[in-house]
Amino acid sequence: MKILILGGTTEARQLAERLVALGHDVVTSLAGRTQDPILPKGKLRMGPFGGIPGLSAYLRAAGIDQLVDATHPFAGQISINAVAAAQANGVPLVRVMRPAWEPAPGQQWLIVGSAREAADALPHYAKVLLTTGHAGLDIFLERQECQFFIRVIEAPEMPLPRHAELIVSRPPYLFADEIALMRRHGITHLVSKNSGGTQAAAKLEAARQLDVRVVMIERPIYGPAHEVDSVEAAVAALHDGST
Repeated sequence: MKILILGGTTEARQLAERLVALGHDVVTSLAGRTQDPILPKGKLRMGPFGGIPGLSAYLRAAGIDQLVDATHPFAGQISINAVAAAQANGVPLVRVMRPAWEPAPGQQWLIVGSAREAADALPHYAKVLLTTGHAGLDIFLERQECQFFIRVIEAPEMPLPRHAELIVSRPPYLFADEIALMRRHGITHLVSKNSGGTQAAAKLEAARQLDVRVVMIERPIYGPAHEVDSVEAAVAALHDGST
């Protein structure tokens, strides 16, 4: 079976490894936004497809039997395109969507729908650990009376103003380190996308213990697909014909 994985996540790499070991012809597509990415097993395709027409053309030309969307829960457009291209070409689509984070008992999050809502929700003079990546960064930096500690895997190309400090690091993040980071900078608010997973979850427990207010951006809603919440479930879906 020839399988195209839309990748860039730990789950995508694990899935590619499992499927290659099972003897499938696996191609993983990476957007190419991250320099020096961790490469998966099997074949590799880099760069954008060119929207729905480009992805559709690739599915046909490459003879893809199954399409797997294992991108980040906030990948956005590529996940939308995957639904349309799969439907147009009659290719079964499996979406690997890790379980969302939920507040701990007794903890309250402010749940918002966008970066704009999150930025507007911050009080004056908040000290913010911002873990939402590059997208929407300019929206937060409009809040010049707040201080931002921006944690990203790779530094943004845009210069940062005086009220922002860059923290370049790669997950996984340890609980003890998250506690130390928040204490060191006097963090009052944590802004995060609800990405789910374990690699970045320690910040939520650290915020709970330090009484740091959490502003959580909820996930977008994508179109129909056979959605699973783990690599194991994805392997099963690809083999049992339930897609």
